[in-house]
Amino acid sequence: MEIEQLIERVANGQINYTVSDEHLASVNQGFYSNIDILTPLSFSQNLAWAVKKDSPELLEAINEWLEDFKQTRQYASLYNKYFNNPRTANIARSQFHSLGGGRISVYDDYFKRYAEQYGWDWRLIASVAFQESRFNPRAVSWAGAFGVMQLMPATAALYNVHQNSPVSENIRAGVSYLHYLNERFKRIIEDDDERLKFVLASYNVGLGHVFDARRLAEKNGKDPNIWKDNVDYYILNKSKPKYYLDPVVSHGYARGLEPYLYVIEILERYEHYLNALES
Repeated sequence: MEIEQLIERVANGQINYTVSDEHLASVNQGFYSNIDILTPLSFSQNLAWAVKKDSPELLEAINEWLEDFKQTRQYASLYNKYFNNPRTANIARSQFHSLGGGRISVYDDYFKRYAEQYGWDWRLIASVAFQESRFNPRAVSWAGAFGVMQLMPATAALYNVHQNSPVSENIRAGVSYLHYLNERFKRIIEDDDERLKFVLASYNVGLGHVFDARRLAEKNGKDPNIWKDNVDYYILNKSKPKYYLDPVVSHGYARGLEPYLYVIEILERYEHYLNALES
């Protein structure tokens, strides 16, 4: 058996334990929240590729590539996705894990009702809600955002919602606001999938910061209507003076890592929901 199969048997209670390389155990803990990987059997050891002794050029090429790749955002993103980010485990821990009971949350009916009004996929709305509050209607952020959809008070007021409003109203307002953001970008970005990334980022960090990032992208020769490897770079780096003090920036400093990861994580979870649940 492969080690992943043995770990699955531990998680299912078929065997009591197995031995695994730490990196494989860490990845699989994201899928099986009930396994314990904290017992070391040796000191930490390096991982390596092996090449034939008579292939020095290949070895040199691999070493050069790895040294360069470890400095990239792609490497950091991959490492965080599989080793540092608990979001997959958080999904699996939920009693409404979509691979189990066929539901995502107790609020699925509200997600479906209000998503249908605007032609959205309710599973996307559920992914946003999970990201915002873990479906906790009493959640309040340090900035004052509240409810399942974590609406800021000023935004909530536009939709006649306050902190004591029913959960259904909070969700209605959140979906309405997503629709509003989508309409703002429709005149600029025609492709639905591409536009969604800008909408999600704006829901998290605000329209102003996203438009700042678009202007920075355009100024630096990137496409202001493409998110990945274009605008996302400038939203990510908007915490650096080099960018937030640029003359084309109107809204100043932003903690860019949060919206950068926000888009990635919501869409990954949405893909998970699409694969696990029918519409």
